[in-house]
Amino acid sequence: MARPRKDVKFQYRGSGSTGKTRRASNSISDISETASEPGSPTRNGGITKQELPEAPPQSEYEKKKQTFVTRTIWTFVMIGFFFFAMFAGHIYIIMIVTAVQIISFKEVIAIANVPSRARSLKFTKALNWYFLGIFMYFLYGESVIYYFKHVLLVDRILLPLATHHRFISFMLYLIGFVFFVGSLQKGHYRFQFTQFAWTHMALFLIVGQAHFIMNNIFEGMIWFFLPVSLVVTNDIFAYLCGITFGRTPLIKISPKKTWEGFLGAWVFTLLFGVILTQAMARYKYFICPVNDLGANFLTGLECVPNPVFVPHTYTLPFSLPPWTHIPSVYAIAPIQFHVLVMATFASLIAPFGGFFASGLKRTFKIKDFGDSIPGHGGMTDRMDCQFIMGFFAFMYYTSFIATHKVSVGAIMEAAITGLTAEEQMELVKGLSKHLVNQDVISPKVLEYLGAQLRRR
Repeated sequence: MARPRKDVKFQYRGSGSTGKTRRASNSISDISETASEPGSPTRNGGITKQELPEAPPQSEYEKKKQTFVTRTIWTFVMIGFFFFAMFAGHIYIIMIVTAVQIISFKEVIAIANVPSRARSLKFTKALNWYFLGIFMYFLYGESVIYYFKHVLLVDRILLPLATHHRFISFMLYLIGFVFFVGSLQKGHYRFQFTQFAWTHMALFLIVGQAHFIMNNIFEGMIWFFLPVSLVVTNDIFAYLCGITFGRTPLIKISPKKTWEGFLGAWVFTLLFGVILTQAMARYKYFICPVNDLGANFLTGLECVPNPVFVPHTYTLPFSLPPWTHIPSVYAIAPIQFHVLVMATFASLIAPFGGFFASGLKRTFKIKDFGDSIPGHGGMTDRMDCQFIMGFFAFMYYTSFIATHKVSVGAIMEAAITGLTAEEQMELVKGLSKHLVNQDVISPKVLEYLGAQLRRR
């Protein structure tokens, strides 16, 4: 039997100069790879699969429904994970805040990045991450040294790092600065300086403000959780009030925001803040500063509560008629007045962090900062209001709530940095004598210290 010739052309219908009609052409090899009918045998003896019809495009309603379901599921996942970390211990919340600021920094940096140019400049991305690392080292170090001086200053290895932390951080930054200047290339100056400025803006807006959120955690879990929950609550009720009776546009940069939703959310946030504060103030785990990073909700923390958590008696400045049966004396903790200020800021000022982010996205013509959280967009889309709220909470706490008293760490720092070794020994001897007189320690300790001083 004669073998068929390869690439035999068949005539097909069509118009041409000759006026002849021809049928569509295919090579024999093409015909053999295409099944004429579903289930027909192929050249290799196999059975071809029936071609599946293309799925019809989703309607706008189906897309919104799918997005809503995904968004809801991931909302509950994040809430569950957040509550687990909060009760598991402060160290887990610190890890979450660290991850949030790294992801947010990455998303913001990516906005102004031009991949083609970044690939031609080898060290552009490396420098961005280097400056992030140095900035975090400086800010984290400042917090750790401030809150754990009594641990760091008595360690032989950590003492030099603690006492010279700022100088070390500055020198590390200068290394990056010199490396940046040395990496400048002709024809890329504008892009490289834009990246340099953009990186520093991201460090200030994200890492700098996240540093104060970290300090809130060290001061007590309530100063972290309360601001975060106020912003979340305000966001939820702004949406609910807006879709229910919102009519008047609030700001052009966010057309969906309304005055009704804006003010309605304020009222609900005030009520929620009062209720949440009343519940959290009962537990020392939430109101005590961190003195043990290994503590959790079950082990708890011990401290003398800040005076704002101690109820005070307040009497109405006017008398009410007896028939009203309304008391004129109330026992209220001052924290309840402070939370009204925080809730007001979370409702009226913090949303402008979101408006700022909206303007930034419109400038670069993007819908979201990224896709880190399914159904929600990027991490920055969820944290745009949280950064400014955490910053405010720390400033408000240190200005109006914190009790400024001498700490063990501060005394140790003054003694180590301001006294000679002989003077430090005299200080220890004096404290030991006081403790012996109070029957706290044995007199043998004082005898031992006296013998050590005589040897010197």
